[in-house]
Amino acid sequence: MIYGVIILLLAMGDLTLKQLVEREEPDRFPRPLEGTGGKILLYRNHNAGFPFGFLEKHGDVVRMVPLAVTSALAGALAALAGGKKQVIRKLALATVIGGSLSNLYDRFVRRYVVDYCSIQAGPLKKVVFNLGDVCVLLGSGVLIGAELMEELRSRKG
Repeated sequence: MIYGVIILLLAMGDLTLKQLVEREEPDRFPRPLEGTGGKILLYRNHNAGFPFGFLEKHGDVVRMVPLAVTSALAGALAALAGGKKQVIRKLALATVIGGSLSNLYDRFVRRYVVDYCSIQAGPLKKVVFNLGDVCVLLGSGVLIGAELMEELRSRKG
């Protein structure tokens, strides 16, 4: 139950931020996020493809691949749901699914993903992302870390 709430909160949080960005006039972007000293810029980008516009002309692929992956992750979370162990994996899966659902909504309803944030440091200056992207990246990193830790433990033991 708690993992469903996490998924819902993350997806709705990102969709709310996207809606706020979409309501504003396009000529207000990019602009600095208040209180960040110009380190974070707000954008209003529409990405019809995968990251950096990859495959933007192939909408069916761009919609169906993330749908299949998200469905598989939801199945993995459901398979783990009964046990009291694996909390880190369940939290990571919920985080990835929450971020993915927000972007899936965009892909199916808007036909593009709304990206609105950029960190002005090094190579990150060229990347515009949203909260859903952060959730997918963070959750995936935690899942990979959990798998690596398990592999190291099994080799020692």
